[in-house]
Amino acid sequence: MTTKTFGERVARVEDERFLRGRGRYVDDVLPDALHMAVLRSPYAHARIREIDLEAVLDLEGVVAVYTHDDLSGAMAEPLPLLIPHPAISAGRTQYALAKDEVNYVGEAVAVVVALDRYVAEDAVARIDVTYEMLPAVVGLPAARAAEHLVHDDAPGNVAATYNQNTGDAKAAVESAPHRLSIDLDIERSACTPLEGRGTAARWDPDNGRLQVWTSTQTSTGVRAAIASKLDLDLSVVDVITPDVGGGFGVKVVHPWPEELLVPLAARALGRPVKFTEDRREHFISSAHERAQQQHVEVGFDDEGRITGLDVEIWHDNGAYLPYGLIVPIITTTQLLGPYKPPVYSATFHSLYTNTVIVTPYRGAGRPQGVFAMERTMDKIAAYLGKDRADVRAANFIQPDEFPYDQGLIFQDGKPLVYDSGDFPQMLDKLKALVGWDEFVATRDELRAAGRRVGIGMACYVEGTGVGPYEGGHIQVETTGKVKVATGLTTQGQGHQTSFAQIVASELGVPFSDVEIVTGDTRRMPYAVGTYASRAAVMSGSAIAMAARSVRRKALELAADALEANVDDLELADGVVSVKGAPGAEISLGTLAVLSNPLRYAFDEASKAATQFSVGDPDKVPVPEGTEPGLESRDFYSPPRSTFASGMHAVIVETDPDTAEITILKYAVVHDCGRLINPMIVEGQIHGGVAQGVGGALYERMAYDEHGQLQNASFMDFLMPYVTEVPTTIDVDHLETPSPLNPLGIKGAGEAGVIPSAAVFASAIEDAEGFAVDAMPISPSELFDLRRTHRPDRDSGDPGSSAAVSSSPERPYRVRDDQTDGGES
Repeated sequence: MTTKTFGERVARVEDERFLRGRGRYVDDVLPDALHMAVLRSPYAHARIREIDLEAVLDLEGVVAVYTHDDLSGAMAEPLPLLIPHPAISAGRTQYALAKDEVNYVGEAVAVVVALDRYVAEDAVARIDVTYEMLPAVVGLPAARAAEHLVHDDAPGNVAATYNQNTGDAKAAVESAPHRLSIDLDIERSACTPLEGRGTAARWDPDNGRLQVWTSTQTSTGVRAAIASKLDLDLSVVDVITPDVGGGFGVKVVHPWPEELLVPLAARALGRPVKFTEDRREHFISSAHERAQQQHVEVGFDDEGRITGLDVEIWHDNGAYLPYGLIVPIITTTQLLGPYKPPVYSATFHSLYTNTVIVTPYRGAGRPQGVFAMERTMDKIAAYLGKDRADVRAANFIQPDEFPYDQGLIFQDGKPLVYDSGDFPQMLDKLKALVGWDEFVATRDELRAAGRRVGIGMACYVEGTGVGPYEGGHIQVETTGKVKVATGLTTQGQGHQTSFAQIVASELGVPFSDVEIVTGDTRRMPYAVGTYASRAAVMSGSAIAMAARSVRRKALELAADALEANVDDLELADGVVSVKGAPGAEISLGTLAVLSNPLRYAFDEASKAATQFSVGDPDKVPVPEGTEPGLESRDFYSPPRSTFASGMHAVIVETDPDTAEITILKYAVVHDCGRLINPMIVEGQIHGGVAQGVGGALYERMAYDEHGQLQNASFMDFLMPYVTEVPTTIDVDHLETPSPLNPLGIKGAGEAGVIPSAAVFASAIEDAEGFAVDAMPISPSELFDLRRTHRPDRDSGDPGSSAAVSSSPERPYRVRDDQTDGGES
């Protein structure tokens, strides 16, 4: 029987190596390399008047110093704006080294290359830069006020304003039986992966070849950027991504300045050079995300069905715009979730601030969109006195409505069309998993005992598997082992396991015989990258297609060798055999020998000759349209994105005295189509939930009014420990296969983090009885909210809700016919 591992809970093959300390990261390569250190701006906004290098040039151990004046050609030009969009009115990107002006604390001004990192750091500290201070624009209120500008040629600090709509949403809201007006706020957070950014490079002058190792999510993108900026042929640049200690989006930007400066120095100096980012550097000079202000106007009927939805969003994109408008586009399109408002309008304003750039962070705009929509659903339920689950159900897209066109354009430039799903069934699963219907009685019992508990839910839809393409190459060796290469990178997702499961299932070989290589442009020079929950959909599909091609080729070779019809053959456990004819078989290793018609070449194990001309002079050794070798390369390019979905629920307890928030129960129902490996999917969900807990309750980037980051260390930037993350996360799966790819799969990598802010806000609001409209929320902020909403009683019974759905106070502004459209 053919080896079947697709869908099985196969243990990750990469884990033993990592747990034994055998991982190989960028800092482990080129141990004898020179070290680069970076001088970073101490100011958020200033003109560079002079850079004095005199105290550095003669320092023992210093090999080279570079400022912008030392760069030329393409290297002296701004870094690329990776994803242009017609709505961008003022697209600005930084230079590899600052020219004339700095626009955030941490911007690279100069670099030193020295014999070791200690000397390089000492030398950086001796560089004397004269700055002329300029007013700093910090935070969205300051950016919106535009009393000062980040860039003189970006009026109003606006990088872009963009609207998508399906009709006149304002009119639909105004004519609705009930209307609400809601203001929401989400602060900045950051990825903070275990391994920061790192790059190493070696130049071979004899062959004119450059090898670069970098901790990236897109090795081929870095390769193209290096070739372009250093004026090299693409074919002489190799980029290898070794083990990566977490990416989460921050490493999808390409190129980072250091990814250009390290190879530039390596070529100029004729010696290997490396750069390894320290933790403070990562906080102040890598990428952040999340910060948005949102205004929602919604109209709805007596059942809670939305009749019109009008949303305006102000998005903080930091000092530059290297990644275009992807994050706010995702926010405004994924905000719709599993719902179908008949009329929808979303406008975002992407604004410059004198802070670190903003690029996708796990979830990539979706947590903000889900926060807007799910807070809206909760407030509709509270206004009507209905169960929050019932209001959601009243707005669901139904199973027989797929594929469902939302009438918008998604981040990939293609129509926002959901391919499959079953949201009513998913809601039923979630309610059963968390005990939703039984919670009212439980809550009342606990409150009678003096405990404050609340329950919340949040739903989401996640666009996954965005194009344009990914490839897969499969080669069967003469040993029977199967070598697989794909160009996207790996940073903890379990690709070596899940991709091997696909190959083992499709090709009919033992799982243990499959070897996976990712992120090496020498093995797969064309690829896009690992982000947006696309690896399984894109590379998985390409690998499956290549495996099917190899299987066909193997069966055709075996049919010739065994003098049988292809339809009479079966391939299992790496052996092709004739059905019903014991002993009539041939191994894939032998077929690999036969696939390469060399004269007098033998497979020592089977003694099989490959001289095809013997006995059949008319046979063409390599027929037209084929190539030697039992191998195949294929590429998958999707018609559009697939859409995974999920729902989370959480029960929390808030301490009546300290306002600390404790998670009592967490439940997830998720649909990512067919599951390649349920255990890996659940691991992704668990990791995402942990990150979501941090983003909702602990993590924020705290800037002062001068643009100085106040918590640029793990002593001050609070991440959840194992004590803060739920020890048990109840997970249930729903599989609605996607019709858009050969495996019926959807992405899963970001699912766990997407609804976190919304689900915790919902539960805390339920526990406390007042609005929670800004995230993250800390115990001190919750304590302050208590004093604002209950000035006469800082503790005690917060009151009971009319149903699981609502809070005793109206956490919004009411706009309905009874008030003649006014606000109260």
